[in-house]
Amino acid sequence: MMENTTTLNDLIEINNDRVEGYEKAITQIKDEDSDLKEVFSDMVAQSQRFSVELKKHVFSEGNDPAEGTTNRGKIYRVWMDVKAVFTGKDRKATLSSCEFGEDAAQRAYATALEDNDLKPEVKHLLKNKKSLSKHHMIELKFYEIHNLYHNNTILEPVCIKHTGLFYLLQ
Repeated sequence: MMENTTTLNDLIEINNDRVEGYEKAITQIKDEDSDLKEVFSDMVAQSQRFSVELKKHVFSEGNDPAEGTTNRGKIYRVWMDVKAVFTGKDRKATLSSCEFGEDAAQRAYATALEDNDLKPEVKHLLKNKKSLSKHHMIELKFYEIHNLYHNNTILEPVCIKHTGLFYLLQ
């Protein structure tokens, strides 16, 4: 069961990365982007809940859960700082950084789900978390495209299709 703990601890650290990344994004957006502050705050809370749920499973196996973040996440947050200096805390750049982080989370959940030794209830939990993370990735993409459309970068209505959901931006 130690492999389960390793897999879950990796995901705990990734969710901790998400918390710190979205908290950093909140500090990097301009006051006029208050809509994003609310979205990012929701994502912080969700990531914290994910970590708590994953920690419960690690504890149930008699092991200690991870507490920190990944080195890759720390490096990426430094990159977000450097990028913000050059882009002036631009909405598009912040959304792009967050999308990158959600994409990394999706890959991590997909890799974890390939582990055939995971208990069925853990596998179910991870599928659920991966699905919710995917929803957030779509939401970020929606905000990015909405931003482009309203800044006249995109001149025609755009339709985003994902798993049966359609978003029409006008």
